[in-house]
Amino acid sequence: MKKILMSTCLFLATIAYSQDDLLNSLDTNQTTENYSTATFKALQLVTLQTTKMPAKKEFYFVVSHRFGSVEDGLDSFFGLDNATTKLGGIYGITDWLSVNLSRHTLNKMYETGVKYRMARQGSNFPLDIVGYSVADINTFLEKKQYPGLEFKHRLAYVQQVLISRKVNEKLSLELVPSFVHKNLYNPDIERDNQFSFGGGGRYKITKRLSVNLEYMHNFDKPKFYTNPLSVGLDVETGGHVFQLIFTNSQAMSESAYLTNASGEWGKGNFFFGFNLYRVF
Repeated sequence: MKKILMSTCLFLATIAYSQDDLLNSLDTNQTTENYSTATFKALQLVTLQTTKMPAKKEFYFVVSHRFGSVEDGLDSFFGLDNATTKLGGIYGITDWLSVNLSRHTLNKMYETGVKYRMARQGSNFPLDIVGYSVADINTFLEKKQYPGLEFKHRLAYVQQVLISRKVNEKLSLELVPSFVHKNLYNPDIERDNQFSFGGGGRYKITKRLSVNLEYMHNFDKPKFYTNPLSVGLDVETGGHVFQLIFTNSQAMSESAYLTNASGEWGKGNFFFGFNLYRVF
């Protein structure tokens, strides 16, 4: 009899908990299960990843463009003649794990990665912490230029830890330590292992509009490269987020964006572009 009563009580407690959980989930403006929500509305801040994760079985289609430098003016129609493109997809395997695959026209690069949540900001913890691991394949390299070229030489790897906090309803901040390893590199101008640290933030202007800023300092960069500095504008329009971008790095893959930024804002050498995320 005691076993029956205990089972009944557990069953009723489960139902009551489920009802409370459902009611809490309806309050999407503040928190879900005591976790902070909408720290970032897009999966990228500008070029950096954010701690936002796709939901389970959610698919994002990504289209990104970076045009040429605006400093050439009308000769290149302010960079529009020299566009590079990224097409890709991101799939949420669970609420804490996603995978991505994309193709970049710059260096004919394929990029694959995994993003995984390690901690969430909530009533018991002050930060969101997400890991991001990437492998890049450079298919632009040819054996006639590199006679000893092997497949392993095409590979580059990136490891990032994304640490963010939603300060209030308008402001969210993020720190990003990053490590890049390249199997093929020119030792006269760069290192195989490069470490960078920086981050950025998002400031909400209206319900569907925010301004974003990010900066990364590369401790191992050669002198003729610059540290990436980017500013963007997020526009929410129904089922997708549209990001307008100005940056001093034309590359969109982390391994190139973090190590090979070449533009200088002070000389008008920067690039316009956009990211478009459509969720299904």
